[in-house]
Amino acid sequence: MGVFAMRRWSLAGQMLVLQLLVVAVTVAGGGALALVQVQDLLTDEAGATASAVALSVAAAPDVQAALERAEPTRTLQPYAEKVRRATGVDFITIMKPDGTRYTHPNPAEIGRRFLGHTERALAGETFTETYTGTLGPSERAVTPVVDARGRVLALVSAGIRIDKISARLQAELAWGALVVALALALGAAGAWLVTVRLRRQTHGLGPVELGRIHDHHDAVLHAVREGLLLIGPDGTLTLCNDAARLLLGLPPDAEGRHVSAFGLAEPLSGTEERVLLAGDRVLAVSSAPSRLGTVVTVRDHTELQALAGQLDAERGFAESLRSAAHEAANRLHTVITLVELGRTEQAVAFGTAELRAAQELTDRVVGAVREPVLAALLLGKSAEAAERGGELVISDDSELDEHGLDARELVTIVGNLIDNAVDAATRVEVRLRTEAGGVLIQVSDDGPGPADPAAFARGWTTKGDGRGLGLALVGQAVRRLGGTIEVAGSAFTVRLPVRERVS
Repeated sequence: MGVFAMRRWSLAGQMLVLQLLVVAVTVAGGGALALVQVQDLLTDEAGATASAVALSVAAAPDVQAALERAEPTRTLQPYAEKVRRATGVDFITIMKPDGTRYTHPNPAEIGRRFLGHTERALAGETFTETYTGTLGPSERAVTPVVDARGRVLALVSAGIRIDKISARLQAELAWGALVVALALALGAAGAWLVTVRLRRQTHGLGPVELGRIHDHHDAVLHAVREGLLLIGPDGTLTLCNDAARLLLGLPPDAEGRHVSAFGLAEPLSGTEERVLLAGDRVLAVSSAPSRLGTVVTVRDHTELQALAGQLDAERGFAESLRSAAHEAANRLHTVITLVELGRTEQAVAFGTAELRAAQELTDRVVGAVREPVLAALLLGKSAEAAERGGELVISDDSELDEHGLDARELVTIVGNLIDNAVDAATRVEVRLRTEAGGVLIQVSDDGPGPADPAAFARGWTTKGDGRGLGLALVGQAVRRLGGTIEVAGSAFTVRLPVRERVS
């Protein structure tokens, strides 16, 4: 039950508990280690003090002189007690080599055997040990008193009781506990600050909720058909889903690289919706700023654009027929009015002239272009240009034989070039010829030409209303057919290769 309740806590709350546990264990472990080290240091210090006192007493001339007298205790006992009080040790025992005491803090113990080890001292060595004697457990040192010839005359032992060392340890422990408490308080305060920041960043959600959000985010990100990209403030691509990789042709290691490395810095910038041509795809790109940078959505409009192109072509033909019907109605009314006025000859001459002009245009187009769909396109565009107050002229040297190219691609190229020219000028000239190994398409006008001749090569446009995409579609169709396109002033020249037929 406790573990289940713990899982329902926020991630920040769990982190706080975990950090407090880590801090508490760390501080407790550090305090215990420090306690052991302090105890060892105090014990070593006591042993060093006892050794220094014992060596000092053993080397004192008064001690050696007293040992030569008949009753050494009379001289050595006051001397030992004086040194003991002066140095702070708990006992100084001077004894015979066999361990019989000359001195002791408790006079009743004088003459009794020393409790402890003396073998190493009898061999001439000074050593320390922890041993329980008449005063209780103590840290003691034992050293020999030797004469000039190196004989051991006596032994000196000095020591400090363990309870006295423990008292000092308790004093040190009190200060250590204060330091530990301060460290724990500082650690807890730091953990709380980290928890507050983490709670703000995770919105108080627990790990289960965060994991579920991540799973949902990952599922949605990779399931949507639209491409999603997140671009940082410095232009670095920080996130992209599978659809974006497919639509834009991004490599697997695209994330973490600058968008300029893929040639997308300009079309993915800004906030307005724009159209981007990527390979054979027509993509709609939208950008919106966010706290993390710029969120870009990419939608595939290839099929929609194809349907829109077909609809525009059908609309163009319908407009051409409407224009032709309107002109024919005007001419018919003129002829009927002339007949009603009794001017039959003028009516016949007017009707014949109009019929001859229309037939000449039809004969010229059909004679020059043997592709029915393309010929119909040129007739429709001619009528449309005339209605708009312009003129569409088919050059005298135009002659387009059977070529084997996709008629839909040709309609896309010629139709968009003519529309672009009619929008910018009043007189448009079209030249279509079959050359050695290919087809030449040239559309020129009397306008100033495009402001940016490379617009069709970039493959993108900022005109969100659907206009301005014509040159980009031309460039796309030319690339699909393996051709080239050149711009010189207001003249667009397209050369398309034609594969030789095998007979």
